[in-house]
Amino acid sequence: MNKIKILAFTHKATDINDIGKLHIDAKQLQVRLQYLKEKANLDELLYLSTCNRVEFIFSNNQTFNKSFLINFFSAFNPDWKEKEINWAIKNAQLFESEEALRHLFNVASSIDSLVVGEREIITQVRNAYEKCNEYNLTGDLIRLAIKSTVVAAKDVYTHTNIAHNSISVVSLAYRKLRELNVKQDARFLIIGSGATNTTMAKYLKKHKFSNFTIFNRTIENAKKLAEELNSQIYTLAELKNYKKGFDIIITCTGASKTIITPAIYKSLVGKDASRKVVIDLAIPNDLDPAILNNYDINLIAINNLQDIAKENLMAREQELIACNVIIEKNISEFKQVLKTRKVELAMSEVPKKIKEIRETANEVFAKELLNLNSESKEVLDKILSYMEKKYISVPMKMAKSILIEDIKKI
Repeated sequence: MNKIKILAFTHKATDINDIGKLHIDAKQLQVRLQYLKEKANLDELLYLSTCNRVEFIFSNNQTFNKSFLINFFSAFNPDWKEKEINWAIKNAQLFESEEALRHLFNVASSIDSLVVGEREIITQVRNAYEKCNEYNLTGDLIRLAIKSTVVAAKDVYTHTNIAHNSISVVSLAYRKLRELNVKQDARFLIIGSGATNTTMAKYLKKHKFSNFTIFNRTIENAKKLAEELNSQIYTLAELKNYKKGFDIIITCTGASKTIITPAIYKSLVGKDASRKVVIDLAIPNDLDPAILNNYDINLIAINNLQDIAKENLMAREQELIACNVIIEKNISEFKQVLKTRKVELAMSEVPKKIKEIRETANEVFAKELLNLNSESKEVLDKILSYMEKKYISVPMKMAKSILIEDIKKI
């Protein structure tokens, strides 16, 4: 377990607007993560990026010293200069060994989330693992850790009320929108068709809003959402030419740069001087902050949802004790999982070694074997095969027996 380490950037220690510096564009994800794994000398790597956190979960035998961190962040973004690297080192939360596992369990259980009790995070963790596994970045240790993480999170959600009447960043944003008494015929521009905007669209449709226009990087990926909302679709490249006006923009893309630039916003708004609403749940933000200086905009973004999130945490604090008990139980169980896995890996060599011994014995006693008739050879072969199977099964049973005794003592 000592090899498990985490570098985390979360809403608790870093300004949410700055977390976007750690975002990797989907098109560059595989190449950049493979480069990071190689240059930082990591055995395994898992990258988790959500609207309020970026986490690097990895395994290696190196220590968390300044030299390692400089090398790590230099590899993460080769364009970063000393200033950016120092910022990352200052803002990163460092976890290793058991503390890293506890942090990971807390993340997936939403205990460490901006919105405590939101269930989306467990899916985000699982999806992040599947993506990095697809890129051949992960191995046996992270596989076991994520498997146990999902089990721990499900235990928390099942046996506590932490997710009772659960809310999410999206639901908080929608609550803020409803507080503005938006007219039923309001014109919505939805930029991006990912999970966040799809969830937001369901809230809007449920409450009878119907005037939608969707912009997405590709038309194909937005078709399902467009059908559900009965809306038109345009490519993101066409946003700058849209002249039909709007009242509300809902944006959440995976872009590494701002999507709505001052020039594009000026074109979108035209001569309309009325106050607009922008819901920007992207990290980094899709709306260029300079726009706020020149236009009347009611901005709903991750960072201004934090006060509501704190109220949600206070309402759920009594459940945290029960959650922590479950987390600690799952940490103990993971330690046994690792012990079992070590035995399995060690025992996997036994059949190979026994076969080698048998082959050596055949060479050593080759002359004697020549003097045996076919029936004797057949009997001898059966005896050796029987002993071979027993020599494989007996150590496994003994090892499992020892592990069971260890579990009973915990």
